[in-house]
Amino acid sequence: MNTAQNNSQENEEAPGRPLIFKYLPYWPLFLIFSALCLGAAYLYLWYATPLYQASATLIIKDQKKGSNDSKLTESLDLINTSKIIENEIEVITSRTLMENVARKLHLYAPIYKDAKFKLISAYVSSPVKVEVSNPDSIIENGRIHLQYNKNNGTVLLDDKYRYKINEWYATPYGNLRFFINTKYVDDYLNYPIYFSLIQPRNAAQRHLGGLSAFASNKLSSIIDLTYLDEVPRRAEDILNELLNSYSEAAVNEKNTLAKNTLAFVEGRLNIVSHELDSIERQIQQYKSGTGAVNLSSQGQLYLQNVSNNDQKLSEVNMQLSALGEVERFVKSKDNSAAIVPSTVGISDPQLTQLTNNLYNAQLDYDKLKKTVAENNPLLVSVSEQISKIKPDILSHLQSQKRSLESTKQNLYSTNNSYNSVLQTIPAKEKQLLEISRAQAIKSNIYSFLLQKREESVLSSAGTDSDSRIVDTAQASPVPVSPPKALYIYMASVFLALLITIGLVTAKDVLNGKVLYRDELERLTSFPIIGEIAYKKTNSPIVIEAGKRTFIAEEFRKIRVALSFLGIGENSKKILITSSIPGEGKSFIAANLAVSLALTGKKVVLIDLDLNNPVLGRTLNIEEPSGISDYLSGEKEPEEIIKRVAVHENLFFIPAGTLPPGPSELLSNGKVKDIIFYLENIFDFVIIDTAPLFAVTDTYLLSDYCDATLYVVRHNYTPKMIIRRIAANNKINPLTNPAVIFNGVKSRGFSKSTANGYGYDYAYEYKQKPAGKTTKSLLK
Repeated sequence: MNTAQNNSQENEEAPGRPLIFKYLPYWPLFLIFSALCLGAAYLYLWYATPLYQASATLIIKDQKKGSNDSKLTESLDLINTSKIIENEIEVITSRTLMENVARKLHLYAPIYKDAKFKLISAYVSSPVKVEVSNPDSIIENGRIHLQYNKNNGTVLLDDKYRYKINEWYATPYGNLRFFINTKYVDDYLNYPIYFSLIQPRNAAQRHLGGLSAFASNKLSSIIDLTYLDEVPRRAEDILNELLNSYSEAAVNEKNTLAKNTLAFVEGRLNIVSHELDSIERQIQQYKSGTGAVNLSSQGQLYLQNVSNNDQKLSEVNMQLSALGEVERFVKSKDNSAAIVPSTVGISDPQLTQLTNNLYNAQLDYDKLKKTVAENNPLLVSVSEQISKIKPDILSHLQSQKRSLESTKQNLYSTNNSYNSVLQTIPAKEKQLLEISRAQAIKSNIYSFLLQKREESVLSSAGTDSDSRIVDTAQASPVPVSPPKALYIYMASVFLALLITIGLVTAKDVLNGKVLYRDELERLTSFPIIGEIAYKKTNSPIVIEAGKRTFIAEEFRKIRVALSFLGIGENSKKILITSSIPGEGKSFIAANLAVSLALTGKKVVLIDLDLNNPVLGRTLNIEEPSGISDYLSGEKEPEEIIKRVAVHENLFFIPAGTLPPGPSELLSNGKVKDIIFYLENIFDFVIIDTAPLFAVTDTYLLSDYCDATLYVVRHNYTPKMIIRRIAANNKINPLTNPAVIFNGVKSRGFSKSTANGYGYDYAYEYKQKPAGKTTKSLLK
């Protein structure tokens, strides 16, 4: 069986064609789709708006990456925050900054030229621009026609309302002002001009789509910005204004922080100043009332010691108070940035560094919270950083407070010893000493606050932006979008190719019929011994002596392939069947019989399709008696064998009178007798039986034959039936089965007869065979 399969494939014309041949016949469909896609590409290029790309470069000052200010500037700028380049990219591309740009450049009132089939931006080609007094109160309007009269300096809106330029008017569309466009360049396109009114936040959202910002590389703090727009000048203006808005926002943030710090110090100065004035008046009153002016040397020495001791105690109390303020600030559950309590008087640089780190992290948290969602990884990362810093600060605060409390207790103990000495000093001097001590403490605090106020003023004066513009915006001289026409056309042709392949593939996938030989090979293990091409013809017999057509050669190949199935002198009986009616088994049987007869062998063809016999019409033989009459016992074999006029070596046994129960008639045992009878007389016995899925006749007859040819018709036989035949063959095996792939049509639009396949079933028969006896036929 394997030998027969291998050799049958070798005798076929094209057993393994490349996959491209599957799609080649559909080239007209590909041309149609190509024309459609090229037309769509042409329309796209015609109506597509060209986009220009403007680019700019910004550097973020980062000491770690080699970009910082001079030492003098750093000494003046005591309020400094660290920058993370990823955070700054989010800030630059934020909706808030773009909304500021939309307000400053009046992008909320875009002006267009109506070119009938498409709109052209008139950002530089409009002689006037539109400004709204309160952009947040804009009522959006899609189209307001505008005409400018240069002679009298007026504009006409919707052919109804006329206004002068550079003046505010309460129009039906809002409080508007029209002013001369300083960027005006006449493009000589006399199209109607109109403008729209859009909310600034919506205008910002539209323009954010064309903005991109990314770090130049991981080792630098340079940010590259690009913007796509149909007007190159507008692209440059938007980028430049965006950079300016970013710098202003950074400066405003630092100024706000400096002002808050200065206000805190000023408030403390006012309080300490009032307390110091009160103490000085108290000293004056005490001295004038008691006459206590000169102190004894012992009193002076005590005053000096106590003053130093009390100053230390005051510093400790002040530090404890400051630590308490810091502790309450750190324990706050809010991650937002607030005014950091002053740590003046605390000489711990580690605590100052930790509080600065916490404040900087909270500033970063506030910036990100305005631009990203709550679950953004950057925002979560900053929140976690804040959560890690706070415990460190609290731990450090507790350590400092314990140390200060210990110092405080020591100072109180020392003061107690001094108080015992103070009892020896006159009461007047003691009172004066206490008042003087309070005066010294407040004086020191006042001097300290004055120093901090000056430092805050210097920080505010030295505030500068933490970024610097390296390159201002510059637009590309040619559009970057859409791509070149050649690329568009090539892509459209490629798209047409993909559509064609997709449609053909989808058609084949959705088709439940057998289309290709490889499908047969996957569905069944039967060898394929031949393929018969599809060809329309009125003659049912396509093979004759000396005829060398393509389809005739296919039958000759099948004739040769029969030897690989074991058909020869000792094995002569061939059964031909199919799955369902209409697959061409009778056509295969008739032409195969003629092909064998042409070799000089005597061939008998039996029409055992007792349900729907068609071989009599195919061979133009109409006899009332046949195989059914023999099986019923009414005729002898010699009486039902007829010679065929097509070839002298071909004989035919018609179906005869159709019985009511063909299967029962085939089971009476006489069919076996006549098959063996014919085997002894003829060189080949070819039996045409009923379709396999229609009746069980094939299984009854297959046991008496040497080979079973199973006919499968291209684009007709369902794949499901082939699967069932292969499964049923394990239970009811056919004798030596093989497949003939019949009616194979060319694919797609190609209908050439050179590569065409098959036959036509619409036959016309006029000739009738002459009546002859069986004995004369066998001579």
